[in-house]
Parts: sequence; C-alpha cells; structure tokens
Amino acid sequence: MKTVIGLEIHVQLLTETKAFCSCSANVFEKAPNTMICPVCTGQPGALPTVNKMMIEYAVRTALALNCEIHRFSRFDRKNYFYPDLPKGYQITQYFYPIATNGCLELDVGKERKKVRIRRLHIEEDAGKLMHEGDAITKAHHTLVDMNRCGVPLIEIVTEPDLTSPREARRFLEKLRSILRYLRVSSGDMEKGALRCDANISVVDEKGFSSNRVEVKNMNSFKFVEKALQFEQNRIIQALKSGSNVEKETRGWDLTSKTTVSMRGKEEESDYRYFPEPDIPPVVISDEYIEKIKESLPELPDQKKDRFTRDYGIPELDAEVLTSTRELADFYEECVKIKPKPKEISNWIMTELLREMKNSESEAVPISPRHLVELIELVEAGSVSIKMAKEMFPEIFATKKMPRQIVEERGLKQVNDKDVIEKIIKQAMEQNPKAVRQYRSGKKGVLGYFVGAVMKQTQGMANPQLVNEIARKLLEG
Repeated sequence: MKTVIGLEIHVQLLTETKAFCSCSANVFEKAPNTMICPVCTGQPGALPTVNKMMIEYAVRTALALNCEIHRFSRFDRKNYFYPDLPKGYQITQYFYPIATNGCLELDVGKERKKVRIRRLHIEEDAGKLMHEGDAITKAHHTLVDMNRCGVPLIEIVTEPDLTSPREARRFLEKLRSILRYLRVSSGDMEKGALRCDANISVVDEKGFSSNRVEVKNMNSFKFVEKALQFEQNRIIQALKSGSNVEKETRGWDLTSKTTVSMRGKEEESDYRYFPEPDIPPVVISDEYIEKIKESLPELPDQKKDRFTRDYGIPELDAEVLTSTRELADFYEECVKIKPKPKEISNWIMTELLREMKNSESEAVPISPRHLVELIELVEAGSVSIKMAKEMFPEIFATKKMPRQIVEERGLKQVNDKDVIEKIIKQAMEQNPKAVRQYRSGKKGVLGYFVGAVMKQTQGMANPQLVNEIARKLLEG
C-alpha cells in the first residue's frame, strides 16, 4: 500500500505589528485581550491597512522555496463562524495568491526528493479558545482571547508528494530551518508560530484510494510523525477489513496517543470566498523582487555543500552544523580563528550540542573564543582531552574562559617527566610481578602503571607522556 500525504503549514511572521493594524504582533503569553484594537476585532467602520513587512517576508520565503512570485495578488474573505473569529470571516488570499509552483528538496536515503509546493499565500490569524481545564486559566467554561486575531501568517500548501510520516517530519524540520535562516519566523511549534495540518490517504495494491483525512492539533515534529503514523495504520486496517474511511477532520489526542474525530471535512465552497473590498490589490515590481532576492542569506543546502567542499568535513557533520544559522556562524567563526575544521566540528557535535540539548537551549551561549581557547590548552599540554571535556559543562554554564577555570581549579596538567618517572619507578618496586608479566609479553599490564600515576597526580598527568615513559622504563 502507498501512503499519500500533503501538508498545510501556517507560519507566524516575525513582524513588529499585525497584518492589517498597528497592534503589536508579539502576543505570546500576554494577558488575554490586551493586544487588540477595533481593526483586529472587527468593529464596525474599522478599516484595515496592509503591513508592508508582511509582504516582504512572504516574498523572501517564496523565493527561498523556489516559487513563482506573482506581480498581482489580492486578498479575499473566507467566511465561517467560530467564536474566536470576531469578524465572521478571515482575510486571506484565495483566488490570487502571492506565490505558486515552488518546491523543496529532501534528502531521502542517498537521493534528493523534490516536494512540490502548490501555493504560498498571506492571511491573518484567528484568536484562541481557552477551554475548561486549561492550565493557565483554570476555567470551568470556554474563554476567548482575541490577542492573536490579525497576527500575520503565510500558509504553505504542498502537493501530496510525501509518502511517509517520517518524510512529513523531515519536510517540516527543513522548512523551519529555512524560515529561521531567513529570520521571517521563529518557527516555534510549541508557541504556535509554526502549525501544521496534514491530509493523508492510502492507496491499496489494486489502486483504490481511501478518502482523504485531515489531521489537526499537532504542535511538535514528534507529534506530527506519531499522529500520521497512527492515522496511516488506522486507514490501512480499515481498507484491509473492507470498512469505509470517512472524509473528516481528526485531532491528535496527546493523552490517548490517538487521533479522534472532530467534524466532517469542509469543502472550499463552504467558505463562500469573495474579494476583500477594503484592501486594494498587492502589486509588486520586478525591481522589488530582485532587491529581496539579492538580500537572501546563504540557505542550509547551499551552506552544507560549501562546508563539505571548503572545509573537507563529512556530509553528516555539515548537515548538523548547518541545521541552524547561529550554529553555522559559530562554526565558521571558530574555523576562522583556528583553521582546524574537523577538530572543531568534533567538539561542536559532541560537547557543545550535548550541553545545548541538556539545557534545552537553541542558542549557542558561548563565544567561538571559548572553544578555540580550550582546544589550544589541550594542544599546549596544559590540560588533557579528558580534563577539557570535564571542564566543558562549567564553561557552558558560567561563560568563564577555559584558562580562568584551569587557574581557579588548579587543573594544570602534569608534564614534569621527573615526577612521572619517579611514580612509575615506585610502582615497579612495589609490584615486581607486574613488571615480569609485562616483560613476558602481557602488554595490557601497562595500564596498572598508568593508573598508578593518574592516582598519584589526581588524574592531572599527561596520559600520552605517562604511556611513553612507562613503556620506556618497563622495556628497559
């Protein structure tokens, strides 16, 4: 059986103000109904005006997704009733979207798969309902918060080119990376800045396709994959048993880890679209588009290819290092200061990313100078690799420079050959049996003498020097 998945993705734009009024668009965790005005709450006589930055961000995103930018686009009214939609309609683009016919390439195995993008259009967000049991309000009924009304969005609609829940997740992860590179959206799913609805159907071996089911209420990449996996299995079982698959909208239930029926699937005709009479068409010039194109940053795929080519690092390293613009910039700055690309990559991919994961931080809290100085301390023999790795969490947490931590904690590595030699000779005198075993061919006994030095020096001796001196004395 073949799974067919298409995505409808809503992206909250990082503009200072809302789509059609001067209210702040930064509404997350603000007190309910405090970031509103007559325009975004649909009061009689209030007239919308278009946010120019919203248009620019839409064009930037469309260019990055290889879309065809339309010089003429227009806003429409999408009519439906919902308590958090005070106007009774949503201002969106239906008949004439700002961009169509794009694509985004995904790495699938050793090949690159092209996922087509049907359209990219601009619209305003609706408000938010806060239901009984809400952790914030402790409400025993449903409350309406209008703060989010009018926050600018772009909706990205893919063609049904995705064939597995895993591919859908990978597409969303790559899209978020691009949005963050462009700095048009935070992409935080947990905060509602990136929201995904997925349409899924399954085609059996005889070519019969199930009805299309829409899955909503997915606020993380993990839940997108899990919800689609559940729905895929549910549809396959229905097809095998000869049952009908309803054409409906379903939601992801976090508690039961299942999808649940919400309502029948609306058709486009149900929304009674018609042109928005209060907003003139959006007309953009070739010069405007070209200016935005020239301002685009190097995007993840381009940067990844350049890293493998210019720095000679493996493709896996390059993919991880370019996953965010901040991490890529951090890496390049480190390499600029100290041209050891692979060594720096190793430190970032192990120590730095582990600490970022543990602290749930998406930002790099230390400077390139921190990492370079730590590497230089290891190279100079001032600290061992082991000591440097043990120091890293403190560097990450306190932002102290490595040399300062070495001085404060007295961590300087022991490189005195006379001290090391004296300890090994004492160990040889105390355990002549181990000496005889080594000289008779049991080379693993070397670890006993290395351990004796490390114990005496509290792990501060240079391990390479200890091994070298121990072998010399035992073989002499």
